[in-house]
Amino acid sequence: MFDGIAYRYDFLNRFLSIGIDIRWRKKAIRQLTDLKPKTILDVATGTADVAIMAAQNLQPQKITGIDISEGMLAFGRKKIDKLALNHLIELLKGDSETINFPDNSFDAVTVAFGVRNFQDLEKGLGEIKRVLKPGGKLVVLEFSKPKAPGIKQLYNVYMNLVAPNMGKLFSKNRNAYKYLDESIKKFPEGKNFTLILDNLGYTNTYCKPLSFGICSIYCGVK
Repeated sequence: MFDGIAYRYDFLNRFLSIGIDIRWRKKAIRQLTDLKPKTILDVATGTADVAIMAAQNLQPQKITGIDISEGMLAFGRKKIDKLALNHLIELLKGDSETINFPDNSFDAVTVAFGVRNFQDLEKGLGEIKRVLKPGGKLVVLEFSKPKAPGIKQLYNVYMNLVAPNMGKLFSKNRNAYKYLDESIKKFPEGKNFTLILDNLGYTNTYCKPLSFGICSIYCGVK
């Protein structure tokens, strides 16, 4: 599915969010400013938006992005090449639930709009914790469901009607954007997600809702 929409993925992200997704990513990356990570793993990197933004804003020594979609990675590599960031960012095919790196490999791990796609959420988050160094930080950016009256109703109309039809119009794949809504509904957001992190042994966990709760940042430390 992601291979099929890769060529329109960045455009639709900007279009469907009216560009707000860029601000969300920047706010997520700022959660790592004090840590000053030298090595970063970007899980479910897609077309490498977060990896590129982290390289530009955090000045790490190395960023590795992994994703199961070769189609998305191909577009990410083109962007990295165009920005001359090949020396800093490497994209590899990889699965969040079997991360092919030794224990204690990274100062920080980021996941933007990817954890809700993990087949086994706890296994994926456990693998991330394994490859984090002690004191390393996980930053997750993920969609959530707004609760405020009015906003909630507008959001439901947008996700059920507008996003799938725009996805069909521009990427010829309505089902991918219907899946987006379905996966958000199933995702254990807010305190439910931080509780999962707590139970896996992460510390200093917190959740920061953004844009009336349409999106949230989750963090935890190994």
